[in-house]
Amino acid sequence: MLTHVFVVTDRKRNRYVSRVTRAGMATADAGPEFVREYPLTVVAALTLVGYTLVIGTLYVGLPIYPDIGLATVNLLSHAIAVINTVTVALLLWGYKLIKDGDVERHRTAMVAAFGLIVVFLVLYLLKTGGGGRKDFLGPQTAYYAYLVMLGIHIVLSALSVPLVLYNIVVGLTHSTEKIRETAHARVGRIAVAVWSLSLSLGVVAYVLLNHVYDYEFVPAVVSLV
Repeated sequence: MLTHVFVVTDRKRNRYVSRVTRAGMATADAGPEFVREYPLTVVAALTLVGYTLVIGTLYVGLPIYPDIGLATVNLLSHAIAVINTVTVALLLWGYKLIKDGDVERHRTAMVAAFGLIVVFLVLYLLKTGGGGRKDFLGPQTAYYAYLVMLGIHIVLSALSVPLVLYNIVVGLTHSTEKIRETAHARVGRIAVAVWSLSLSLGVVAYVLLNHVYDYEFVPAVVSLV
């Protein structure tokens, strides 16, 4: 009877190892070889594209977005707040999963979080580039607190981009064994902390701007150059 228990336990362990191994092997074949060999170069290029899109939309007025009104801007703001909240939950869940040794579900949670943040970026650029921005209106103390919080949110958002991209690139193009030879785990811990705090501050800013205090809507100015 005892031998039977050991055999069953061993089989379960082997099946788990087999699943992780298959996931690692499948991941190792994902994406071009260049991406696996030069992840930092790919991350730098993607980061530059992301920064260019955001800066161009916010400060240059890229003429690539459809015109949208305040009602649509508000709808997008609500959607973005929900997306960011769910993303934070996925990040924390994914971190717990990898601490528990569940590699497959960890990867699923983190890929889902990254997918949501891509959706967020599209909606944010559309909201800002095609609609406009909302300026905070409230008591002076609240106004300055809002600016400080928003500033921290923006800085953390900028810092999280290369960290998140590095981990998603490495995670999707390296096997489980090869990942251990990279900075994936170390960068991941930092990325989860920075990214989660940034998104959380963004949600708090949304609540203050849309539900606690008032705002002034400033339509986007599109550059014709």
